[in-house]
Amino acid sequence: MRRVALSGLLGTAVEFYDFLVYGTVAALVFGDLFFPDADPAVGTIAAFGTFAAGYVARPIGGLVFGHFGDRLGRKSMMLLTMTLMGCGSFLIGLLPTYDTIGVWAPVLLVTLRVVQGIAIGGEWGGATLMVVEHAEATQGSRRGLWSSFTQLGAPLGSVLSAGVVTLISALPDDQFRTWGWRVPFLLSVGLLAVGLFVRLKVAESPLFAQAKQEPLKRPPVLEVLRRPKPVLLATCVGIGAFTAQSLLTGFMISYAVDQGYSRPQVLTAVTVASCVALFVLPAASALSDRVGRRPVVLAGAVASAALAFPVLALVDSGSPGLLILALALGHGLAQSTMYGPLGALLTEMFGTRVRYTGASLGYQAATLVGAGFSPLIASSLLASYGGSSTPVSLLLCGGAAVTALTVWRLRETRTDALDSAAPPSTTPAPEGTLR
Repeated sequence: MRRVALSGLLGTAVEFYDFLVYGTVAALVFGDLFFPDADPAVGTIAAFGTFAAGYVARPIGGLVFGHFGDRLGRKSMMLLTMTLMGCGSFLIGLLPTYDTIGVWAPVLLVTLRVVQGIAIGGEWGGATLMVVEHAEATQGSRRGLWSSFTQLGAPLGSVLSAGVVTLISALPDDQFRTWGWRVPFLLSVGLLAVGLFVRLKVAESPLFAQAKQEPLKRPPVLEVLRRPKPVLLATCVGIGAFTAQSLLTGFMISYAVDQGYSRPQVLTAVTVASCVALFVLPAASALSDRVGRRPVVLAGAVASAALAFPVLALVDSGSPGLLILALALGHGLAQSTMYGPLGALLTEMFGTRVRYTGASLGYQAATLVGAGFSPLIASSLLASYGGSSTPVSLLLCGGAAVTALTVWRLRETRTDALDSAAPPSTTPAPEGTLR
């Protein structure tokens, strides 16, 4: 179980490092390097547009890898998604800029960002299911705690990406813009090697090995979409966490720099907030094993909405210390409380034969709606409202409200057994759950 958990942690950390380092660098220099003819505001919006392209591709990755993960197994898909992500990130590090190849530079950037999105779209489902299904077979009621190891990959990847970019951004500005920004992407090769080494040593999910003896009558996606309510609920329950994550990490870097903070100050604040999340995530996930997934996620959503305006006010103060406090509260505490139990919760909403497809589709659709377009919308609203942070606070509140309202529609799942035998088309399901 420890090896499986370590595999989930390292694998998702590597994938999220690759995915999030793009958002960090995009906020700093991609507007100038790949969209130089646009004015600064439009360049930032265009850079976040390429950022959103990765999120648009994530549901596609969830469908493709979910289909084969439900038919062929979890382990092989985990290896494939990691390889795809590492290669896509490495190639971004080698990409010529607009000054060298003109319009082909942003075209290739968007293409590689889509590759990243497809890879991470399949990654989360495979890694989470491997951990939770192994935990079901060996640990019983501790599924939430063990699933937190996979969830920890996001803040750990954020710490790694922000830390590396912080070091590189200390270079003189001309060197950072010429070659320094490439270094975080090129480092992906080393991280890829470590992640693959660990994952090759992990056994296939025991629940899937048992369940695959019962053949599916339809492709997994058709089984899932035949009763779409669980996918819709899974999507909506994750929107608040991903809206907060996107606005308080990638978007906040660009916004805070425009407010007068230095790049190292902003990246330090993001790193501190991610370190706080490393403690809050397992605590929230373990608590969900005791009191339930619903009350923990609801508490995080309420906290996120309550902190939305104070967080932006602290950022607008111009104080580096208050910037750190703002991101630690908004991202490290509130967002992580919402996000921690999601791995177990979404896994418990689907049966084994469609679990990879169903959980991945719900999760990645939530990232598309909550995270994919939030920075783009926030940047556009800032330009329209004269730089006021009020629209950003309202976006945070809106995402949290969607999660809170959806939690009321869910039934508690922490005591459910993860079925492994019956085909989903013949097994009746409780409301909000697809077996």
